[in-house]
Amino acid sequence: MAKKRVHEIAKAQGLESKELLAALKNAGIEAKAAASSVDEAAALKAIQAAKGNGGAASATDAKPAPPASAPQQEKTVAAPKPAAAKSAPQASQASKGPVRPAGKPAAGGGTGGGAGKKRRVVIDSQAARRDQMGGPPPQRPPRRRGGRRRRPLLEEPPPKAAEVEPEATKVPSGATVREVAELLGLGSAEVIKKLMTMGEMATLTQTLTDESISAIADEYDRKLEIVTTADEEPEEPEFEDSDEELVDRPPVVTIMGHVDHGKTSLLDAIRETEVAAGEAGGITQHIGAYQVHHADKSITFLDTPGHAAFTAMRARGAKVTDIAVVVVAADDGVMPQTKEAIDHARAADVPILIAVNKIDKEGAQPDRVRNELAADGLTPEDWGGETVYVDVSAKTHEGLDKLLEMILLVTELEELGANPDAPASGTVVESQLDPGRGPVVTILVQRGTLKVGDSLVAGPQWGRVRAMHDFTGKRVQSAGPGMPVEVLGFDGVADAGEFVHAVENDRRARQEAQERANRLKTEALARRQARKVSLEEVFSRVQEGDIKELNIVLKADVAGSLEALQDEIAKVPQEQVGINIIHSQTGGINESDVMLASASDAIIIGFNVRPLADARRASEREGVDVRTYSVIYKITEDLRNAMEGMLEAVEVEETLGEAEVKQTFKASKVGRIAGCIVTEGKVLRDASVRLIREGTVIWDGKLGSLRRFKDNVQEVEEGQECGIVLDGYADVKEGDMLEFYKTKQVEQTLD
Repeated sequence: MAKKRVHEIAKAQGLESKELLAALKNAGIEAKAAASSVDEAAALKAIQAAKGNGGAASATDAKPAPPASAPQQEKTVAAPKPAAAKSAPQASQASKGPVRPAGKPAAGGGTGGGAGKKRRVVIDSQAARRDQMGGPPPQRPPRRRGGRRRRPLLEEPPPKAAEVEPEATKVPSGATVREVAELLGLGSAEVIKKLMTMGEMATLTQTLTDESISAIADEYDRKLEIVTTADEEPEEPEFEDSDEELVDRPPVVTIMGHVDHGKTSLLDAIRETEVAAGEAGGITQHIGAYQVHHADKSITFLDTPGHAAFTAMRARGAKVTDIAVVVVAADDGVMPQTKEAIDHARAADVPILIAVNKIDKEGAQPDRVRNELAADGLTPEDWGGETVYVDVSAKTHEGLDKLLEMILLVTELEELGANPDAPASGTVVESQLDPGRGPVVTILVQRGTLKVGDSLVAGPQWGRVRAMHDFTGKRVQSAGPGMPVEVLGFDGVADAGEFVHAVENDRRARQEAQERANRLKTEALARRQARKVSLEEVFSRVQEGDIKELNIVLKADVAGSLEALQDEIAKVPQEQVGINIIHSQTGGINESDVMLASASDAIIIGFNVRPLADARRASEREGVDVRTYSVIYKITEDLRNAMEGMLEAVEVEETLGEAEVKQTFKASKVGRIAGCIVTEGKVLRDASVRLIREGTVIWDGKLGSLRRFKDNVQEVEEGQECGIVLDGYADVKEGDMLEFYKTKQVEQTLD
């Protein structure tokens, strides 16, 4: 027989793909995924062999039970410890409510994809025989709440504990001197004195950086763990989600890609197909997410504005997306934002599916797209790789059914499940302030069932659900796992990616939100005082073992510069720490770059480009180290010296202000005059100035003259207009930005 895909053979035989994959594995036939091609005859033999061994193969019963004479063996599996110790009636009763291990406090719920606790259970050969004889079935392992099911993990029995190490004291990031002293059991005066000896003057209520807190703990030989708001999980009743409690949930899909490659058109085409099928009833409003149905299953699409929302969610630790569909136009091929989308999906460790769009257009070359992406490591499955490609046309609707089928296929083996009876929790997809309705927050429910009247907390915001609408605009009373809903009733606009969970009452919700707001405020203050990762501290953090790899976001003015930079950076010695360029692109440094660097603990290096205004504000807020250069060798020199702990004195820039060119005039005596308005800071006559066009540095030099009305002036304040002549440069255009700065020599230290 000819070769066929695993999922096609499984469907014909009435099996699930994972069952056939297990049978093929037992038969020694290599098949990596449900989309892999195998010989049909060999697959049928594998199925028969599996059935001959006691039924269709599965991931859990592929191995036979040990013989009766075998001695008792201990196996460590992930299964709920309390349920295994109970009788059958007790276990069934316990499944109706929260299950907490005896003697252990309830752990906080995660983002809906957080892992459930593992339990060690001893299963002997007698228990296996009882199962075969029709006895009570063994408990199955717990699965992650709102996430993927976990298969049993075989481990070695743990060694006997010799000495129990004292637990680390948890100290919140951004703690004050008083709080640090109390948590470490020290006197406040003692801590202040120790800080003075370390060269830092601090008052009792001053916020300390994470580095200062760690240094104090080291001085007094105290073990501590600095906890950020992202690390802290909201207090939520702990449910051990057993298989009986979980139901399948829809996969969540994010569509990304280059501008004008048809992302919106593809989403609209999928929506039209849903409406035509008479299942959606007509979509009347945009809420940032919607659902479609295919083969009796639902798929949730996040209709978010590109990569910025995706990285904003990831920066807050939100595990929302199950698969990223990257749209590439068949007539254009791979473009800069295509690579950016792939970099973001890879950084988030999300499976990638390629949708080759516009195959109906003249000049479309789907194979060209495959060739270009295969060079980037995304080898099509037809060529022996693992990446699924689907040719589609948003215009003619060709290939849409196959796209939905492949989405379900790729996520099938993930076994996505969630407990609908748990307290509701999920993630903010997007939110806005509506003049008539107040704060409107779109929530993707990931665990539990959200109901009208529930009290909710979303970071520093809280509210009671006054009303809910689904993606069609229809008013609903409840929403289960995988369902996106628009919620009214919050006291403020919640950030995208924020974790949302239900609590017992409004008072509790208000209290949690206020505590969170206070924490975020102090943490932001501490982050401004100390950057997350900076080039100056690379060597010391490498020595301490904190950094194994230095992540870099690389931006340059032109493609040639980018390639030269990548080649030169690859030559930097990487014995102690690897250098990983997680994203490289031409153009100015934007806010999306900063959010990616923040989520990946990366530094940003720009060559002949500057950060845009929103990117500069975001870098200060997120504590991201942004470095710009005009000479390539200086970049590699700084990287090499940072690895060796030998950074020398460096020129540090102080940005004074910015002005935007509103109009240009030509004067016979002075040349081209730029009529400007100062948009930020102030303009000084003796300052250095850069001419920036769309984020790229065009010219760098000095001012020829600075005038306000007809007078020569030394400075112009923010909001005022002025006339500027650049010294020796006349190619100034409307919309250009002028950045004014001064430089000074600063010795770099590693402490």
